[in-house]
Amino acid sequence: MRHLLDTADLTRAEALAVLDTAEEMAAVNAREVKKLPSLRGRTVVNLFLEDSTRTRISFEAAAKRLFADVINFSAKGSSVSKGESLKDTVQTLEAIGADAIVMRHWSSGAAAQLAASGWVDSAVVNAGDGTHAHPTQALLDAFTLRHHLAAHDGVAPTGTDLTGMHVVIVGDILHSRVARSNVWLLTLLGARVTLAAPPTLLPVGVASWPARVTYSLDEALADAPDAVMMLRVQAERMGGAYFPSAGEYTRLWGLNPARFERLTRQSGSRLDTPLVMHPGPMNRGLEICDTAADSPQNTVLEQVANGVSVRMAVLHLVLNQDPALAPQEARP
Repeated sequence: MRHLLDTADLTRAEALAVLDTAEEMAAVNAREVKKLPSLRGRTVVNLFLEDSTRTRISFEAAAKRLFADVINFSAKGSSVSKGESLKDTVQTLEAIGADAIVMRHWSSGAAAQLAASGWVDSAVVNAGDGTHAHPTQALLDAFTLRHHLAAHDGVAPTGTDLTGMHVVIVGDILHSRVARSNVWLLTLLGARVTLAAPPTLLPVGVASWPARVTYSLDEALADAPDAVMMLRVQAERMGGAYFPSAGEYTRLWGLNPARFERLTRQSGSRLDTPLVMHPGPMNRGLEICDTAADSPQNTVLEQVANGVSVRMAVLHLVLNQDPALAPQEARP
């Protein structure tokens, strides 16, 4: 695998290879000394042109645990703020010695453009581009789901998929790169996905996605989900009124105490106890209540921890060209 740009580019075998490699990395992270010299002598640049906490720190921790040298780059205080182009920025970074560029960008398709442009020879990992894709977030979500399914079934997670699971993704689907990447990856791994959102927060063409769409959160929760993934309302991407008020959104689309209690009491899901997931940061009191956010069913911190293992796996695979993952250009 030369680059990781989008979960829609992955085959089932490639997705499982990343998750299985992440299992090995999780074993490293469980040791007292959380180090593996897989990337000794390599340089990873975290090029974050959009604000981030979890993803940026997670990639930094992942690279350092593999003994890579890490350069953190942000737009503020750099020549980007003076108008320097993306091409000139990445070529400067490669001249400094970048072997991999982990990029978050405000523009959808920026990572794919960088990978296809020929501007650099570095491996490119998409850490989120506009509203388009966030592949490592989807991979860590799948990793988390697989662990809970394997624990429930009493089997090892390595080599298993998500067949039989039902995941409901709720909220601002329109602006969510997390939702897009999860829909493609979870269905690829055998899960059934339902999107629950107001019509104004669903993208054009969503009917062609491999997911069921409903305008009723209560209807979606009644369909015995194994996990409910609440999405943050991305007000910074909204130029207009997508719903009447915050209170109205919470009433119709929020995981409030009453909905959370019904979710925990229902039966019929693959797991005994449905999970509550969130890519973070959570807007408590808007899309999720304190009761759900602080419950043992909430996997937010587990997702964050798993993200380090998944990103270690991704960096290892793209930089060491592991034969388990064929280069994209070699596929039929």
